[in-house]
Amino acid sequence: MIEIDTLSVTFNAAGRLVRAVENVSLTVGAQESFGLVGESGSGKSTILRAICGLAPISGGAIRIDGKPVAPQTRAFARQVQMVFQDPYASLHPRHTIDRVLSEPLTIHGLKTTEGRIEQALTDVGLPTSFRFRFPHQLSGGQRQRVAIARALMLEPRILLLDEPTSALDASVQAETLNLLTRLRETRGLTFLMVSHDLAVIDHMCDRILVMQHGKAVEALSREALAQGAMTTDYARTLFTASADRLMG
Repeated sequence: MIEIDTLSVTFNAAGRLVRAVENVSLTVGAQESFGLVGESGSGKSTILRAICGLAPISGGAIRIDGKPVAPQTRAFARQVQMVFQDPYASLHPRHTIDRVLSEPLTIHGLKTTEGRIEQALTDVGLPTSFRFRFPHQLSGGQRQRVAIARALMLEPRILLLDEPTSALDASVQAETLNLLTRLRETRGLTFLMVSHDLAVIDHMCDRILVMQHGKAVEALSREALAQGAMTTDYARTLFTASADRLMG
């Protein structure tokens, strides 16, 4: 479903070239969940933004379902949606949840029905009575569920997940991850997920790519991650840090 071939992303920051991503390649199969993990500044979120046309591609190629990516088109939006890190910033503060969920349908000329909005809320475990609430009347976890529901309104095949639980409390984080897992299974979704936390990636992903300073450091299967069978010092350090956080 996703093919990334020697992708490079270079920014010009105050007259200085910043190589955010350098020659990264990966493939994600249909209905697979693939994780990108690394510290802040490793380039993992930049890859998601490059797929969506929000970061400049300076080299390489991206294909979705075998075709060159055409971001910011209606066809792309029907196939690929992104869930952002911050549920506080990703929803318009003056729009009701009903409007948030109906807007993608309106933009794409699709019929919006009361039942469709209520079903979307039910699918993410929220009461239908939330339809006419505003984002500030919801908790962080509830807002992220609305963001997930909005991403699913166009029935995409691929979700790009950019640290979708890092702004949430630990208990809410687990609920959101379980929700995403259930939705992937019931809808046959493909995930490309970014996190700095190997424990989150281990819970969600079939395969993992560890990144550092914009480069791919090590590819791991879920089994290798669970066994701590890393071959690089950097991946081992990330694994130890995640384990320490869980123990703490």
